[in-house]
Amino acid sequence: MADVAHKNPGPLIVSSGTKTLSAVLMFIGVASFAVALMTNAERAWHAYLTGYFYFFILGIGGLFFAAINFVTKSGWVVNVRRFSEALTAYLPVAFAGALVLIFGGKSLYEWMRPEVVSADALLQHKAAYLNTTFFVIRLVVFFGLWLLFKHKLIGGSIEQDKTGDESITQKSVGWGIGFLLIFALSFSLFGVDLIMSLDAHWFSTIFGVYLFAGLFQSTMATMILLVIYCMRRGLLTGFVDDNHLHDLGKYLFAFTVFWAYIAYSQYMLIWYANLPEETTFFMPRVTGSWLYVTASLLLFKFVVPFLALLPRWAKRSHMHLTAISILILVMQYVDLYWLIYPNLNSESVIFGFPEIGCWLGFAGAFLFMVMRFLGTHAIVPVKDPRQFESNHHHVVY
Repeated sequence: MADVAHKNPGPLIVSSGTKTLSAVLMFIGVASFAVALMTNAERAWHAYLTGYFYFFILGIGGLFFAAINFVTKSGWVVNVRRFSEALTAYLPVAFAGALVLIFGGKSLYEWMRPEVVSADALLQHKAAYLNTTFFVIRLVVFFGLWLLFKHKLIGGSIEQDKTGDESITQKSVGWGIGFLLIFALSFSLFGVDLIMSLDAHWFSTIFGVYLFAGLFQSTMATMILLVIYCMRRGLLTGFVDDNHLHDLGKYLFAFTVFWAYIAYSQYMLIWYANLPEETTFFMPRVTGSWLYVTASLLLFKFVVPFLALLPRWAKRSHMHLTAISILILVMQYVDLYWLIYPNLNSESVIFGFPEIGCWLGFAGAFLFMVMRFLGTHAIVPVKDPRQFESNHHHVVY
């Protein structure tokens, strides 16, 4: 590995077919959302929110992963870090998507409807926080901060490719610490604003942690798919091998367990307390057709990935990791659907063209931005001072 490590693999060559695919997916998304708005606006905005949040967490998850590795001065991750940086390319699109979401606020959030608030004492009590003006201010401030840290952390990494300035690596430690401190609060509040406030009468003190668990799990799955894709094309030879995949697989395994732990903790505490203002969240989700969705999360987002990722070989097998990563990404959508859609229809599961179309539209935008990033910048940050450690990374456990 060392004898070829000095050769820069350069940017990814993105095929015209990939560009066409992303454009087609975006068109399908816009068209399906427009049709859904004309037939059932409330359902259209719920589909929009589900697709939007799904890809937003991948963008902010990429920034989080890069930040923790800057802060910990991690060396092994250098040669795969660019793939997490690529995910952050979606954040400007996510900001634009959040602004669009404001227009559907009254179809999603009862606390945005004055006639509902005026007749509800609890919503009036929460109005100092849950009001449209403050919601928009928080949204703009959060994205302003996230995009600032993206510019400093990811922009610095890209700049180092050109200059080889090692001081950039040292500066990234401070910026990374700042981001992690702000991320902890801002992401939790953003999740409360967009997801938990769909039912403003319910609350959970660990809801932000629950969302974070899914964020990191799905971010690792996406990174693994990108790394394997480039490895199979021979683009990472001399830089990335099964040892790097092994550690990414360990992250995936760890946060599969962490997600289950947080999910169980949230359920168990609410079940044990048995307070009406808390049980309102779980009652529709453990009855009727929603019970099957709940059961599928337990089985396919925890039990199957947990068992499948236990062996050492499982975290080094390309086909095996690909299959498990795809399963986790599918179940991440199911998880968000489970959080959002009972607020639209608590009686039965509804799923069809609006949900599929909106998700495909966001998928097209995400694919376009990530591929454009990888097609513009070298897929390995070859002038990082810790790259030697990554080139010689070996996993012995």
